[in-house]
Amino acid sequence: MSNVKKRNGFSSGIGFILATAGSAIGLGNLWSFPYKTAKYGGAAYVFMYIIFVILIGTTVMIAELYIGKRAQANPVSAYKKVNKKVGWIGLFAVVIPFIIVCYYSILGGYTVKFALNSFSGNSNIVNSFAGNVGEVILFTAIFVVLAVVIVMSGIKGGIEKASKVLMPILFLILIAIAIYSLCLGEGVMQGLDFYLNPKFSQLGFEGVLASMSQAFFSLSLGMGIIASYGSYAGKEIKVGKSVTMVCIFDTLVALLAGLAIFPAVYHYQAINGGSNLRLDGVLLMFQTLPLVFESMGAFGSIVSLFFFSMIVIAALTSVISLFEVVTQFVIQKFKVHRKKAILIVSAITFLISIPIGISLGFAMNGQNKLILCQENLLDFFDLVTNNILMPLGALGACITIGWLLEKPKKARQRFSPMNLYRTLKEDGLDIGFFGKIFAVIVKYVTPLLIIFVEVFGIIDIVNKKGMNGVGIILTALGIAIISIAIYFIFFQNKPTGTNEDELVIDEAVKKKAEQN
Repeated sequence: MSNVKKRNGFSSGIGFILATAGSAIGLGNLWSFPYKTAKYGGAAYVFMYIIFVILIGTTVMIAELYIGKRAQANPVSAYKKVNKKVGWIGLFAVVIPFIIVCYYSILGGYTVKFALNSFSGNSNIVNSFAGNVGEVILFTAIFVVLAVVIVMSGIKGGIEKASKVLMPILFLILIAIAIYSLCLGEGVMQGLDFYLNPKFSQLGFEGVLASMSQAFFSLSLGMGIIASYGSYAGKEIKVGKSVTMVCIFDTLVALLAGLAIFPAVYHYQAINGGSNLRLDGVLLMFQTLPLVFESMGAFGSIVSLFFFSMIVIAALTSVISLFEVVTQFVIQKFKVHRKKAILIVSAITFLISIPIGISLGFAMNGQNKLILCQENLLDFFDLVTNNILMPLGALGACITIGWLLEKPKKARQRFSPMNLYRTLKEDGLDIGFFGKIFAVIVKYVTPLLIIFVEVFGIIDIVNKKGMNGVGIILTALGIAIISIAIYFIFFQNKPTGTNEDELVIDEAVKKKAEQN
């Protein structure tokens, strides 16, 4: 086990924290969080978000990280180590990132295009670019290649090394742009008021639910990333400290993004006669902000370059973590070398991404083609994974830690958080004074909150989309049922590998290369 940690895992605590933070910090932090904060009462929304980060985010992250760390193996093997009957939760945790990376890579390609095109003007290209199939495929391929090169180099030599460079750069660029935006002058105070003035009357039940969902999705929970990265964490990496730092970094980036975006947007509106701009979703990033940057003159091109370079980094660190979950499983289950595994995984996901990119292009240009349940393919799979499958995965992690890890002598002890606390401490999860609180939350509070998110998320889909929403839900359930069936037929009673197997494969490849 020590060899695995030394040669096949993270070499330092800061490397692990930065890599895990990179997986959590993605496109959602940089456009979804600021917009929702402004929409649902500014600081009132932020307050609720932080509460749910504590109640949901930290709890699920600790559970997933520990499941991976104690097993030193891919998510399927990690859950099997607790109980063979719940290994399907681990397979869930492999299937979800596989689906996500197919459409996330498309958005990554968009960020590369807009970064490289900063000095040529981005304000009016989103529709023409989206409709150009060749360009979309090209820039998606460029983005995927960047991710593949990093994952191909392994944990310490690829993901950790890249995270140590990319994450500080992301923070520095974000801080610089936020400072610049705050110094623009006219309209800045209006932007800050729109963003940060606490307005509890605007929060409402919808805002509370949105903050709960944001806390859940922002931290990459329920998709195997935390368990996979946790499996490469050595004894020197402390679970509680690492999770706290990741949550702080993730929230800080989201808040800074708002300071970078809204003062600049309101400055633009102030100097252009109060013209209204789209402040949500993809159009905020790829239509509104290019207009804002272009209005800044020659210096705006530089701001645009740095801003979209930052977005590329955020997207890249998220995608490498998604790739890693699937790649780790392929390596360990099928005894395939890392380079071959990531090439196979990336090739399949890239091919699937092509129709998704075409579908998004049609939607951006107002054409109702290549759709499922009246949604373009990107939005369709985003709803399937984010609103339905990910909460199920996170719920599985909480139930695994909260109810299945302990084996009490008496039935009534199973309901006791204190008995769970002692079991976890004996098993190796020692998070200090928070341990007793964690036992209560992971056993009762967080599962109920996740069920709440899941139920109301499904209700919201059906209310807004009718029978098309039912189709989305049935698709998600179909994926879940197929994943469970595959697990029990092919994986339950067969080895699914560990990190040590990965090390053995690496050594065999090295020996073969030396002999040749």
